[in-house]
Amino acid sequence: MAAEARAVALMSARLTATRAERSASPLAAAPARSRAGAAAARVGGGGEPVHNGSMPAQPEFAVDLAAIRDAERRIRPHVHRTPVLRSRSLDVLAGRSLLFKCECLQRGGSFKLRGAANAVLSLPSDPMPAGVVTHSSGNHAQALAIAAGLRGLPAWIVMPRTAPRVKRAAVEGYGGRIIECEPTLRAREAAAARLVAETGGALIPPFDHADVIAGQGTIALELVEQAPELEAVIVPVGGGGMISGIALALRELRPGLAVYGAEPLGADDAARSRRAGERLPQDDPRTIADGLRTSLGELTWPVVRDVVRDIFTADEPEIVAALRLVWERMKLVIEPSAAVGLAVALSERFRREAPERRVAVVLCGGNVDLDALPFGDAPRPLG
Repeated sequence: MAAEARAVALMSARLTATRAERSASPLAAAPARSRAGAAAARVGGGGEPVHNGSMPAQPEFAVDLAAIRDAERRIRPHVHRTPVLRSRSLDVLAGRSLLFKCECLQRGGSFKLRGAANAVLSLPSDPMPAGVVTHSSGNHAQALAIAAGLRGLPAWIVMPRTAPRVKRAAVEGYGGRIIECEPTLRAREAAAARLVAETGGALIPPFDHADVIAGQGTIALELVEQAPELEAVIVPVGGGGMISGIALALRELRPGLAVYGAEPLGADDAARSRRAGERLPQDDPRTIADGLRTSLGELTWPVVRDVVRDIFTADEPEIVAALRLVWERMKLVIEPSAAVGLAVALSERFRREAPERRVAVVLCGGNVDLDALPFGDAPRPLG
C-alpha cells in the first residue's frame, strides 16, 4: 500500500509538472479555472463568470470554444471527418427528422481518437515524455495506442485480465503495450500510477482531461457545418468527455441548440446526479452498453449539470431494439453504446418532452466483439 501511495504521489507530481511546461497552450490552466469557476464564478442560471474591472473573466469549465478550435486544427490531419447520414424509416419511427453523426466510422472505430490524439499532440516536446499511459479496456485504449504512434511514443495500456480477447488484439495491433491487472478500478488506477512512476510516461485518462474533452468537442464543429438546420443533438453519456466537449462547443457556437444526454437505465449516474444536485458514483452498472458503465468525472460533471439540457434513459430492450434497427435499416455496424442515443430518440418520454424537430444522434462507436456473433467460430478468411 505504501508503494502504491508513493506511486500515486509521483504520478500527481509529474502531471503537475507537465501542465506547467505547457503554459503556452490555451488549455494549460483549464482544469484549475474550471474548479475555480464552478466554485465561485457562476451567477444565477446563466453561468456567466463574475470578475471585477481589473481581472479578466475566467472560463468556468474545462475548455472553451477557442480550445476546441485549436484541437480541431491540431488533429485534422489524423482523424476522419465522419459523415452525417439519414434514414427515412427511422424518421417515421421517431416522428421527427434524425441525422446520424457516424463516429462508428472514425479511425479506431470510435470518437475516442479525437480526444486521445489532441492530448498526445499537445504534450511538450522539451522534454518529450517517455511515452503515454492509461487504464482502459475499451475504445480509449485503442485510440491512445493509435495517437501515441503519431509521435512515435510507446503506449502502456493497463487492461483488466478479463478484457475480451478481441479488444486486447486490437490494442496490440495498434502498437499498444498491455499490462494486465485485476478487474477493479482500484487495481487499474494503482497499476497506471506505478507505470507512470516507473516509465516517466504521461497519464492520459479516458475522459476527465481538458485536452481529451477539447478533442471530443470537434464533433460539434463538424456537425453544425454538415447540418446547419440542426435544433438538437443526443449524445451517449459514460464518463462525460464527449458530451462535455460537444456541449461546450455549442454553448458558444449555437447557444439555442439543445444538447441531450442518453444513458442506459442500468448505468444512470448522470441522470441520478442531476436529480440529486451532486455527482453520484456509478453503482453496480448493468447494461449491454459496456462503454457507458463508468461514472462522470470531476471536469465533466459541471458541464452535465449546467450546460446539458436534460438526460434521458433507455432500458435494455430499447437499446437492443435500437441496435438492431441501425444494423437492419442503415446497414451500419454500431456497438451497443452507440444504440443508446437512438433508443432515447425513439422513446415515449423524448417524444413528449423534446420539442425539436431536427435532431442529430451521435453513433459513438462500432467496435463489436464479432466472436460473440454466430460466425465467431467460423474459419477466418485468408488475408
